[in-house]
Amino acid sequence: MNPPTLTRRKFVGQLSITAAALAFARRGIAADTAPSTTTAAGRKLGVALVGLGSYATGQLVPALLQTQNCHVAGVVTGSPEKGKKWASDYGFSEKSVYGYDTMARMADNPEIDIVYVVTPNALHSEHVIAAAQAGKHVISEKPFTATVAQAEAAMAACAKAKVRLSIGYRLHFDPYHQTLIKMAKDPAVGGFKKGSGNFSFTMGRKVWRAEKALAGGGPIMDLGVYLIQGACMAAGGVAPIAVTAHEGPKTRPDMFTDVEETMIFQLEFPNGLIFDGSTSYQQNGNEIRAESAGGKEFIHIRPAFGYDGLRGETQAGPLSFKLPVKQQALQMDDFAACVRANLPSRVPGEMGLRDMKIIEAIYAAASSGKRVEIKA
Repeated sequence: MNPPTLTRRKFVGQLSITAAALAFARRGIAADTAPSTTTAAGRKLGVALVGLGSYATGQLVPALLQTQNCHVAGVVTGSPEKGKKWASDYGFSEKSVYGYDTMARMADNPEIDIVYVVTPNALHSEHVIAAAQAGKHVISEKPFTATVAQAEAAMAACAKAKVRLSIGYRLHFDPYHQTLIKMAKDPAVGGFKKGSGNFSFTMGRKVWRAEKALAGGGPIMDLGVYLIQGACMAAGGVAPIAVTAHEGPKTRPDMFTDVEETMIFQLEFPNGLIFDGSTSYQQNGNEIRAESAGGKEFIHIRPAFGYDGLRGETQAGPLSFKLPVKQQALQMDDFAACVRANLPSRVPGEMGLRDMKIIEAIYAAASSGKRVEIKA
């Protein structure tokens, strides 16, 4: 097969606002089926961050400063003093600083168009619903929620409020993973039939991600969702039909009291792809591989899931891409295009719900020791 070709110029061009709108139009999605919006096409869209932890501070704000069509317009925080400092640092009014219990007041703030929820997993649904009820379009950081039921409730609230919903799946905007997506659909490859991946790190001390009440689960929620995403990319965008799984031994039972430390799973896809994944908070790994029958065509990305520094190769040789801006900048600009054009996100709530169903099936399989079919 011919080597994948995705030049820097072509990749950036694909993610421009105009190209994004045209891409959705080519899918046959009529603009008049989308909720109406009063967003002016000539101004940057205001984004309010809900939760000011390390991801919002270290990744989203720097990315927002790189976007062409968004800007920081407000925050939701439990610390009014922190909120005031953000207002001062990023040039928005202190009137755009909200508490978690005052999010409803955003309905009266025309400066905020999009709300990005970056709180712990188990709080996502609550905050997505609050943002939707305030009439704001919403991005929920991954995983979408902590349960399928929460995801369905959040989606229903967005549908009722007629606002757009997107999931923070930044790797859909990364050229290495876009190459994976393209190869999976390339007739010359004939479909990937074997895949594997590992995403793990060693957790030095117990944080909220190791508490079920906040995280919803262990590394399968935090890191495994990237493997699930990659597996679905390798399958051409379809969902798996069944899973087997088992929980690895706990080497730190003092830290992982009510969540798994390690999870090993196998996903079965309708096209014959079998994907083996593992994720852990007490190991190290960062890669994904997919190959055709016989292994003639393949893609191997390692490291695969970071914010930058990704590397990859195919049967044609090494892949080398360098993004001009952060993955999250492309992600948020793309969502801004969707909001302006009244079009669905390429990483919509339905995708987040799909992944929550897969995660719940993985837990069920690990608990029962049996193969579990995944409901559509």
